Formats: sequence, structure tokens, C-alpha cells
Amino acid sequence: MIYTVNSCISPPYCFIQVESRQMLKRRAVARCGLVLLSLWLCIQSVPINVDKAKETPKQDQLDPPQSADTGLHYDRYLREVVEYLEKDPHFKEKLKNADMDDIKGGKLAGELDFVQHNLRTKLDELKRDEMNRLRMLIKAKHDIKDGNGHMVDHQALLKQFQHLNHGNPDTFEVEDLDRLIKSATHDLENYDKDHHDNFKKYEVRKEHERRERLKSMSEADRIREEQHYEEMRKKHADHPKVNHPGSEDQLKEVWHEKDGMDPADFNPKTFFKLHDTNGDEFLDENELEALFTSELEKVYNPGNEEDDMMEMEEERLRMREHVMNEVDTNKDRLVSMSEFMAATQKEEFHEKSEWETLEQKPLYTEEELRQFEEHLANEANQINSKSVELEKQRQELERRQEELNAKKLGQKNCSVCVIFTLQSVPAAPEGQQAPAVPGNIHPPPPPLLLCVCVCVCVCV
Repeated sequence: MIYTVNSCISPPYCFIQVESRQMLKRRAVARCGLVLLSLWLCIQSVPINVDKAKETPKQDQLDPPQSADTGLHYDRYLREVVEYLEKDPHFKEKLKNADMDDIKGGKLAGELDFVQHNLRTKLDELKRDEMNRLRMLIKAKHDIKDGNGHMVDHQALLKQFQHLNHGNPDTFEVEDLDRLIKSATHDLENYDKDHHDNFKKYEVRKEHERRERLKSMSEADRIREEQHYEEMRKKHADHPKVNHPGSEDQLKEVWHEKDGMDPADFNPKTFFKLHDTNGDEFLDENELEALFTSELEKVYNPGNEEDDMMEMEEERLRMREHVMNEVDTNKDRLVSMSEFMAATQKEEFHEKSEWETLEQKPLYTEEELRQFEEHLANEANQINSKSVELEKQRQELERRQEELNAKKLGQKNCSVCVIFTLQSVPAAPEGQQAPAVPGNIHPPPPPLLLCVCVCVCVCV
């Protein structure tokens, strides 16, 4: 308020204030300009010559190679256990010389007794952490209810705990390693099958939705849509030759286009070392799948309407499975140098035939599509039944709410009526005593008090 009065009385003072603020802003802008100019001059100045011979070259700090994600829900725990075990020279040597039958049979797990004590302590900590994670998981799952209020599938839940010995939650023992190996082997063997099943469901659903869209179209629109669909199919099928995965032509193409080498100088041993990216002397599934990128790019382009990237990933998996079946002789899901070199000596390695891509064979039958549509229809009927039941429950709740509201309204009207009676009772004339009741020595209460008592009796 004081500032407002002063500004009204002395307008020149306000003008001076505004002018001084503007001057301060100009000075601030000028100073910023000088600073920016100085920085520009520093940047444009002639650099000082440095004797590069005296400089110490900086060493690149490379992170340790990371293991490929297996896709299992306990992948992190599995990788950490393997990393710690490989730090023990004795166990690492046994692991290197073991075949898949020894690993599945549990012979390798018995070597845990000879692992160094400090590593065993770390494994104990890992197990306790995993136990805590699973406890949190099961608690969360018990909190989740489905639409009918039942608990989640306990069998599916218990499968997530098979890789641990819950009888001993504190220390990592031979049984823990044996369980972990068997669970991982079993789950990885089923991983591809689950992927194929999910992909088939995806394709069936996609075709079902396409046909449903056609049903809702007019005849002219339906014809145009069918023509467009056939054009896209033909366009997708029109691609360069896809070499057989793992064949000489396919590997030479990677050697030339990705590695920048002369096809005439192709050397299988050098090729293996170039693509063993983590240096563990094996080609794992991820390293193998990376070899098929050039072939997949011939068929699939993310920018093309006719190309489905879900189909590309299914194609990549099929290629990897094909190579593994031909090259991975001990079925350990890894390709060693010896297995790779042996595969290059087979007749299949020089195969010139083209790889049969997904669009060249049916992915599902009409019977499978019909079963899928029946399943959807049953689900829709169940949802409709639940909707009808919920609607009945809603109507019943509304009816009860209306009854409750009517009851409350009746009580309110009763009170209003009594109050009106109270206001209608005339008071006794001033100075006149109310008549006494025979046999009662006390005078009667005033009419207002009597009416209040009546009100309480009526409303209660």
C-alpha cells in the first residue's frame, strides 16, 4: 500500500525506477555479448602444437563380454551363477571338457564340492537373493485375483520355483546346481516350441481379423481390399534368392558384405573367430542368428507395408534351428570350432538350393482357423453371460437404493408433519392457568413440551 501511494503522488520517481531497470537490462545484455564474443575468439584461436610422440595413448576400457539373454525368468540368476563358477579354474576346466549328457545327468554338479570357499560364499548370497525375489513374486501373485475371485494357476506358479532347493534356503549346494542345470536345459528346449506356438496363434488371429473386416465392408470395398491383399502377397514374395542358412554361399555373402573380405579368400576358421564376438570359442544362438541378418533383409523391410517383422523373427528362429540341427552334434546349444569345421566338410555345406521362406508354405490349416474362431465365440458367450449377470446385479442394487431413499424420505416427511403440528398448537392465554388433571397434584406441562414428546414417539 505504501508503494502504491508513493507511486501515485510522485510519478517522476516511478519513471526513474523503470528507466534504471531498463538500463540494467541493457548492461546485462552487453556483458553477455562480451562473454560470448570472448568464447568465440578462444574457439577460433590457433591451437597450440602438441608433441604427439610424448603423449601417452589412452587405453580403451572395454567392458567384459555379456552373456546373451536366454529369455528365462531366472536368466539373471543363471548367468551370475555361471560367471562365478567360471572363475574357479578347476570347475571351468571340467565345464569345458563336459558333454551335454554329463551336464544333464548331474555329473558336473558334483564338482561344486571342489569350488573355492570364497566363490561358494558368493553363490550362497546369490541364492538368498533369488529366494527373496521368489518370495516377493509369490506374495504378489497371491494378491492378484481373476474375474471370478479365484487364485491364479498354482501349477504355473510352482514351475517358477523348480530351479531352487527350498529345503535349504541359505546355502548353495550340489542339489541347487543340479536343479538349475536341469531346469535351464528343460526350459530352453521348450522355449522355441513356445515361440512357434505363439507365432501360429498370431497368424491365425491376424487372418481372422482380416476376414471379419471383409464381412463389414460393402461388395465394392471388399473386392478392392481382396485385390490389395493379393498385391501385397505377391510383392512380399518377390525378393532376391535367400541362401540356405549355414551353407557356403550364405557364409561367403556375410564374409564379403559384413566383414569386407574377398570371397575368394574365404577361410572357415577365420570366419568362426570373427563372429565369436564374446571370445568364448563357441558360437551361441545369438551369434548364429546374427549371421542371418543379410538373408532376412532380402525379404523383410520395416518400411514396407507387405512385410511383417513378427514373421521376420520367426524366420530367424527357423534358420537358427536348422543350422543347430545340422552342426550342433552334441546338442549343447553351442557350436564349437570343431563342430563348425566338420560341418564345412559335409555335402550340405555346398548346397545351392534356395531357402524356403514362410510365405512359401501354409502356416496353419482351415481347421485350426475354425477352432480358433470357435474358441473366440465361446469366450464372447462367457463375457456376455457375465455382462447379463452384472446387469442384473446392478439393477438389484439400484432397486435397493431406491427403497432406501424412499424410506429416508418417509422419515423426513414424518418429521415435517410433526413440526407443522407443533407450530399449529396454540399457547395458553397469558395469565390463565391450564386446567388441572383430576387426581394429579402437579400442573400439566405446557402444550409445546407435550408436542415434542409426541414428535419423538412418532418418528422413532
